[in-house]
Amino acid sequence: MGERLHVRADILIDGSGGSALRDAALLVEDGRIARVGPAFPAPEGVRSLSVGTLLPGLINAHVHLDMAGESDTWVIASRKDAAGALAGAHQAAKALRSGVTTVRDLGTKNFISVALRDAIARGEIPGPHVLTAGMVICMTGGHGWPVGRETDGPWDARKAVRESLKAGADCIKLMATGGVLTPGVQPGNAQLEEAELAAAVDEAHKAGMHCASHAIGTVGIKNALRAGIDSVEHGHLLDDEAIALFKERGTRLVPTLAALQCIVDHAVDGGMPAFVVEKATKLMVDAFDNIRKAYRAGVTIVGGSDAGTPFNYHERYAYELELMVRELSMPPVEAIHASTGRSADFLRLDETGRLQVGKTADLLGVRGDASSDIRALGDVALVARGGCLVVGG
Repeated sequence: MGERLHVRADILIDGSGGSALRDAALLVEDGRIARVGPAFPAPEGVRSLSVGTLLPGLINAHVHLDMAGESDTWVIASRKDAAGALAGAHQAAKALRSGVTTVRDLGTKNFISVALRDAIARGEIPGPHVLTAGMVICMTGGHGWPVGRETDGPWDARKAVRESLKAGADCIKLMATGGVLTPGVQPGNAQLEEAELAAAVDEAHKAGMHCASHAIGTVGIKNALRAGIDSVEHGHLLDDEAIALFKERGTRLVPTLAALQCIVDHAVDGGMPAFVVEKATKLMVDAFDNIRKAYRAGVTIVGGSDAGTPFNYHERYAYELELMVRELSMPPVEAIHASTGRSADFLRLDETGRLQVGKTADLLGVRGDASSDIRALGDVALVARGGCLVVGG
């Protein structure tokens, strides 16, 4: 359990999507929020800290813990699992210190993320709370195949889900299209068929697990939506029909804006394989416009950065929120809501995501005013997970 702690904030954003509260305070007792609201003095003998903006710890709903932003992602395919686990532990610690207190890992080699999740939960290594898909499920030779579970046909797709459940996965990741980082596949091409996706989704839902789908190309996005997927990851080439399906079915979009932007930002000097730069640059022509159109049409956006992809570092999740504000014209408080309370609701995390009495004290404090300048999230002054200070004081 963490110590009793009082935090005074110039600005408090509670993660509910409502307006920021000025001149506020929060009290932590036994790892939970005991009091929050307009400023009040610290109880006698209780440690007190001050921040510019206080908000819930961030939730990154799309990460890969065994990837560290390398210029060539596929070094992980030949790396021993022990080395991948050590790399993942390092990334988890960096994410936590940056204010990310929960992550959804959507694919590591050989279920490394399951071992990381359990080690963090036991208190053996520092890191955020982890939900994980374990290994991705892809078609034979499809996107992610070097580190994925290849499948062909609806019945084998069901078996792949059962294997993931047996290995300890919390959720399922399905590859509906090609992607940027795998050589020899095209992001716009559909991969797992709608029938395969639907079988896997049905099997996961029977077990109470939600399903995410990597889906960049138009046909694959709509295949995943019709199959009953819970979240579409990327969604770069969505169209009007896809937008209608998102809204009809209540499917969340996790746009991972930083994944493309970081590749393009380092296209000249990053040392990435030429095919990666070529595919990302081509997608950038329409991707942000399409996602902006979906957001304006009312598609629900959940924050996730695809952390671990080239130059897209786990400790720089704040950049994803900056892009949500800059590229989608999303108000800063909504971008924070999309990455805290809204994410918690989607991931069925009742204990975190909001600064409310009784919730777990997962906290992020920054020095500036994040309600008016989202870039303030990069200037971390305080991080607490479960009431235990990680940064600050």
